[in-house]
Amino acid sequence: MSISTPEWVRHALFYQIFPDRFARTSRTRPISGTTLKPWGTAPEAQGFQGGDLRGIVDKLDYLQELGVNALYLNPIFASAANHRYHTFDFFQIDPLLGGNDAFRELLDAAHLRGMRVVIDGVFNHASRGFWAFHHILECGGDSPYVDWFLVQDWPLRPYQHDDKHPINYAAWWDIAALPKFNIKNPGVREYLLDVARHWIEFGADGWRLDVPEEIADPAFWQDFRRVTKRANPQTYLTGEIWHTAAEWLQGDRFDGVMNYIFSRTALGFFAQETLQTDYRPGGFDLEILDAPTFAARIEAMLAANPWEITLSQLNLLDSHDTARTLWMVQGDESALRLAVLLQMTLPGAPCVYYGSEIGMTGGHDPGCRGAFPWQREAEWNHALLAFYRQATGLRHRYPALRTGSFETLYAQNDLYAFVRELAGELFVVVMNAGKKAAQVDLPVEKLARPTGLFEAVWGKGSYRVGPDGLSAVEVPAREAVVLRCAPG
Repeated sequence: MSISTPEWVRHALFYQIFPDRFARTSRTRPISGTTLKPWGTAPEAQGFQGGDLRGIVDKLDYLQELGVNALYLNPIFASAANHRYHTFDFFQIDPLLGGNDAFRELLDAAHLRGMRVVIDGVFNHASRGFWAFHHILECGGDSPYVDWFLVQDWPLRPYQHDDKHPINYAAWWDIAALPKFNIKNPGVREYLLDVARHWIEFGADGWRLDVPEEIADPAFWQDFRRVTKRANPQTYLTGEIWHTAAEWLQGDRFDGVMNYIFSRTALGFFAQETLQTDYRPGGFDLEILDAPTFAARIEAMLAANPWEITLSQLNLLDSHDTARTLWMVQGDESALRLAVLLQMTLPGAPCVYYGSEIGMTGGHDPGCRGAFPWQREAEWNHALLAFYRQATGLRHRYPALRTGSFETLYAQNDLYAFVRELAGELFVVVMNAGKKAAQVDLPVEKLARPTGLFEAVWGKGSYRVGPDGLSAVEVPAREAVVLRCAPG
């Protein structure tokens, strides 16, 4: 089967936004009589802080300056949860976010800037307030929609249940608020595929699919790809799969997945002394990695799928479903910086979780979902923000760092080096996870003996290739250098 992924994704730099907590605008008229939590309320508190889609529009200048050219939005459909994974109506943008008109404004403003917008699709389950499930609650077995869900007995117990009287319908992780769709029902399939097509035709550039493995029905996902790609062949489809996902990435379902393998691998090497190994994001271990093991895992990650897929993986360090990176590394900013630079120089589309660039931290959900402190700019980590802007600028400046070939050059002690090449332009990235400055000899002669000069585009230094490659490349402690050799 031929594999085709959207061309734009391999050049994308994503920014993940949790809409209720990113930005609140004064341009959206508040819904009369409603009460919002004060902006900056502790994320552990229930309720809504009032971030909205026009608030994102207001911050597009900031995002462009950061180097962002694609947005990934957590769910935006009508819901009774601030995370909006409890969907009421898949055809209605939540009024608290500004409704469908605000989404239209965001899409138009983003597209005018050449930015793409990917939205979150939760199709395994709905909510107790979803219209078809509510119909069953009102009508019982007489509801025409009774087979849209998986009812086990009557009467339903969506609110009052206990160990002796558990919920009696299929629900995600047995959470009563999340009744699971009967995906085999033709009406359900048609409804969900209509949703998928509708929002792509509306102007969304792709879908991030929530818990897709819960829908163990390859034909459904093949149909999903078919209808969305027919609406727009450049639609990006990425799935929330936390492990190697080869069967999903054969050209008939997804273009990529959320690459949590990258996150676990990067943090395992760059945070060897600070990583919180008792924390298990997604149920997976965080392990301390030496340089050879780290290199082997990077190579295995990049080789696990066809190259077109590798270029379309969503490479992230943290998300709404994990603790923030700075929390996982106990505030070790040098580990974050090294991981970000790796993210910006490896194949795959980098994805920055909102606020990471200014030093936001927090533990596991909901601690990782704090409000962006726009009103407290003096408290931002401005040096870290400048670092992010430089790192994203490096990736945008050189196509080889996005789509060039990859080869490991060195992986010993605390040093790791690799090369990217495109159209005769070579980049050597050398990273030092150790606490001491180091020198390293790199066997660049493996790469068709380039004869030019390698000069630093990140860090300092210039080196001419000798008979054995690059000699005595200097790398400061807990930093990296990126060396460029021009074509010819």
